[in-house]
Amino acid sequence: MQSKPLTDLQRVLIVCKGSFLTVGFFSLFINLLLLVPSFYMLQVYDRVLTSSSIMTLSMLSLIMILLMATYGALEWVRSRILVRVSTRLDLMLNERLYDASFKQALYSGGAKASAQPLNDLTGLRQFLTSNGLFAFFDAPWLPIYVGVMFFFHPWYGWLAVLGAAVLLVLAIINERLTSKPLADANRENISATSFTSKSLRNAEVVASMGMLPNLFSLWRKKNNTVLALQATASEHGGAFSNASKTLRMLLQSAILGVGAYLVIDHQITPGLMTAGSLLLGRALAPIDMLIGSWKGFVTARDQYLRLNELLYIVQTEPERMALPAPKGQVSLEQVVLAPPGAFQPSLKGVSFSVASGASVGILGASAAGKSSLARALLGIWPAQNGKVRLDGADILTWRREELGPYLGYLPQDIELFDGSISENIARFGVIDPAAVVEAAQLAGVHEMILRLPQGYDTVIGANGSLSGGQRQRIGLARAVYGKPRLIVLDEPNSNLDEHGEKALGEALMKIKATGATLFIISHRPGILAYVDTLVVMSEGQVVAVGPRDQVLMQLQASAQGKRPDATSASTSTVNTSWAPRMPSKVGRSEGYR
Repeated sequence: MQSKPLTDLQRVLIVCKGSFLTVGFFSLFINLLLLVPSFYMLQVYDRVLTSSSIMTLSMLSLIMILLMATYGALEWVRSRILVRVSTRLDLMLNERLYDASFKQALYSGGAKASAQPLNDLTGLRQFLTSNGLFAFFDAPWLPIYVGVMFFFHPWYGWLAVLGAAVLLVLAIINERLTSKPLADANRENISATSFTSKSLRNAEVVASMGMLPNLFSLWRKKNNTVLALQATASEHGGAFSNASKTLRMLLQSAILGVGAYLVIDHQITPGLMTAGSLLLGRALAPIDMLIGSWKGFVTARDQYLRLNELLYIVQTEPERMALPAPKGQVSLEQVVLAPPGAFQPSLKGVSFSVASGASVGILGASAAGKSSLARALLGIWPAQNGKVRLDGADILTWRREELGPYLGYLPQDIELFDGSISENIARFGVIDPAAVVEAAQLAGVHEMILRLPQGYDTVIGANGSLSGGQRQRIGLARAVYGKPRLIVLDEPNSNLDEHGEKALGEALMKIKATGATLFIISHRPGILAYVDTLVVMSEGQVVAVGPRDQVLMQLQASAQGKRPDATSASTSTVNTSWAPRMPSKVGRSEGYR
């Protein structure tokens, strides 16, 4: 059976393996040095007090101080190593996780849009520097303490073995009882947080229609589930943590009683009695700490599993050879595409091609597949079958960071980002003032921006501060920034008034003059005057494609019940109730200029 390939997280941990081994090596000497207080006490009781020698006390104290200083230095070095490992883990994975989170949101159609992977990375990094992890490095050295306890007296050794065994059993039971509730609580908490974030992004809709009580009720159910699961886990964890502490204190007291008996029986010295109690407490401390920090361990384990799963599902794209700058020739070859998470294809065997510099209008009723076609043209959604080619190359084989500047996209739902207008237009790259102004002028929005309080430096929010029409026009400027060779505009006039439509028409004429290949999706007939070719879609299929005037005449003939003339694709089966009314002279009436 073929094993799964290693994920990037596993590879990074392998790279850091040497650091973990070094920490484990230091832990050996740290735990050996932790024997110093017990032996110091033993020598003070059995040598100094019996001999009343100040010189012996001074030398023992000096040695103890030097050894404990060494212990402190090793602890500091060990903690610094883990801090550097956690930082290295973040630096080596943050870009990969950012990219994987973005692709997960993209391929799920936004259903899995979340910053949780980056939060998981932060949580995992913090766990690497917590006391809980030190307990895992210290616990394996328990046999050292048990061996010393046997050296003191066999009864001490067996008492230490009994205490360690009982604490280990408590730790295992604690893990069995708390791991599942904690994992479920973390999963529900992530769901509740995501639900709240999406509600906040739609605050205006929530407030206007009085949806807040209903949404709060749904959130409260999720939150109550989280509280119940966390309470169950905390109750179990708290019970076992208290039991382990109580047992450790009981054993320390018991070993004093056993030691006193052995002293009375002249089997050990009073120094061994006191040192044994101190040593037992130190021997059982890592196990006690493991039980106390189990919640953090379970959380870190869940974070690791989620990150591992994400990095396994969203693989790193292979390095690809750079291709020449595209000119804009587009062809689709029997493209079948389904939206992320859907089983029913929204595009079914779509095929057509357009030359570079062409202007294409895409028409069709709602749910005809127009927006899916736009995403296919840009390589946002990968095709299940067939190919979308740009200048002959499969668009999915291009390096996205190299192809991006040659693409322009204006989606139906305009998304601007927190920052200045110039940053948004420049796509948050290095701002070239001349190119930003040129894009704004090309989009016909330069004058509007100048009238804003700080002009191009006006800071805008992701959802507010500008009207829908203003945001759409700035989005158009972003789409044409840098003179891309392929531009896709999805309902570019949906939020525009009469003045905005006029400005858009002038902008489209300028964009056509740049020689870019232009695709326009729109329900409004006026915008068809700016395209040369029409693609008509119905139920995910292209049912007509050809010169604009010819296809429009066919649509009008079909709407009037006449038999259309032959075109490159039949339109006789198209539902034309949505089709735009064609003026008496196509392309010459006032509405199509």
